[in-house]
Amino acid sequence: MLVEKSVIKFLDELASSSPAPGGGSVAALSGSLGAALTAMVCTLTIGKKKYAEHEIEMKNVLRQAEEKRKHFTALIDRDTAAFSKVMEAYALPKETDTQKALRTAAIQEATKEAALVPLEVMRHAIDTLALARIVAEKGNVNSSSDAGVSALMLYAAGESAALNVQINLSSITDTEFVGWQSEEVASLLRTSKAKADEILAIARGKIVS
Repeated sequence: MLVEKSVIKFLDELASSSPAPGGGSVAALSGSLGAALTAMVCTLTIGKKKYAEHEIEMKNVLRQAEEKRKHFTALIDRDTAAFSKVMEAYALPKETDTQKALRTAAIQEATKEAALVPLEVMRHAIDTLALARIVAEKGNVNSSSDAGVSALMLYAAGESAALNVQINLSSITDTEFVGWQSEEVASLLRTSKAKADEILAIARGKIVS
């Protein structure tokens, strides 16, 4: 599993000629980093007298951020597994018309699954950005830059995942599926940018004040 490798070994595999892991796994990893930073700001806020009024909320945000980190981390390997299924489908025999039909159907189904994984990354990124905003507003002011970086990592996760959704959609012939996913991607991208911009404005305001 990718998540069990050291950072150096993961990067070595990423830089290799193997097409997986690739951008989809990196998108999920970016989400994990963003969620972890949000959790860190919580832990640096909890227990501080200055932020006692936000103690309960910070503990709740910490719990949610850790849950999101687990989701993102699982998606690192799920993305690579989904890509592998696409490659397996392309490797199916295509000597007869029946084989060709089965191969085409398998490719389409595997590609749909490969599109759904990064879409899930995008959804989790939106949810985690909402948590990052809370810590940017109410968390330890000394960690304002960390809250900002969290937002950037989550925004990068969403944008990166969107590219992976879109490249898979380009190979799918089910127009209804493509239309539905394309609409959701566009909506999530708009929301992600708006949320990230708000968090960065808050973080930068605290840093310069």
